[in-house]
Amino acid sequence: MPTPPAGGGFNVLQSLQNAFTTLLNYVPNIIGALLVLIIGYIIARLIRAGISKLLRKVRVDEKLTHGKGGEYVSRFSPQGKPSQLVGLVVQYVLMVFVIVSAVGTLNIPAVTGFVNLVLSYLPNVLAALLIFLVAAAIAAAVGGLVHRTMGDTPTGRVARSAAPTLVMAIAVFMILNQLGIAETIVNTTYIALIGAVALGSALAFGLGGRDAAADLINSGYRRAQQQSGQVQRDLQVGRERAEADARAHAPNGFGQGNGGHEATAQYATPQPPPQASPTPPEGMPAAPPAGATRPGDPYTEPQPGRTEPVTPTPPGGTPRR
Repeated sequence: MPTPPAGGGFNVLQSLQNAFTTLLNYVPNIIGALLVLIIGYIIARLIRAGISKLLRKVRVDEKLTHGKGGEYVSRFSPQGKPSQLVGLVVQYVLMVFVIVSAVGTLNIPAVTGFVNLVLSYLPNVLAALLIFLVAAAIAAAVGGLVHRTMGDTPTGRVARSAAPTLVMAIAVFMILNQLGIAETIVNTTYIALIGAVALGSALAFGLGGRDAAADLINSGYRRAQQQSGQVQRDLQVGRERAEADARAHAPNGFGQGNGGHEATAQYATPQPPPQASPTPPEGMPAAPPAGATRPGDPYTEPQPGRTEPVTPTPPGGTPRR
């Protein structure tokens, strides 16, 4: 077999030898990366178990899954237990740091750059997960509050389902915005939905509630008119009672009209009934009535120049009583 000319052709044996040498040089790095992964995985699992156990002891599962809003937490958490979800998230976060350390041990520039890119995006993922957990807790609290307030009434059931759904819908928009997924579309859609809800509520109140508002105003006006008439009647009754009380306690002759005469008659001193004059014996003239005068009678006829009748002295000198 002819020997290839010097400086020309491709030496396969030399290439394989160079690759094997490079691999041998990377063996310590590979072993170190594997050790980092194994040890980091074990530590992450232990931390996950400890956090899940701690959350179960403080009854986080019962608090987050209670009420209508707890359905969202149970739907996205493993076996319906938020404590396991939190433990799993902690494990994944720790594994990310473990992987970054392992890649750094390999000392491969391309892989190291990719891992650094993923690591820079990790805070957004953690923030989105935190938003989801907080929104789920708020939805559960709102659902429980509505249930305790309105009970099992038809309106209460609708509100108990609508309130957590509204909270989680807002949380979804916040999560997408935090993750940076189609930020422009998400923001535009969110603003459009909020505007549509506000406009629909305004139209429903302005058009659909127009009759109700008119009835409310009319009923208030009628009630005010009725109360006004009642107030006038009450004032009139009070005035009449005051006048009657004043006439009843007034002195004699103070009142005018029938009321005054009635009050005077009520408080006047009662007079004894008039006594009948005794019947004279036969042959004697009857005594004239009191205050009556007869012409030529010196006892009752008034004298000239006097303002009152003067009783003359009878024969014998004894004045007549």
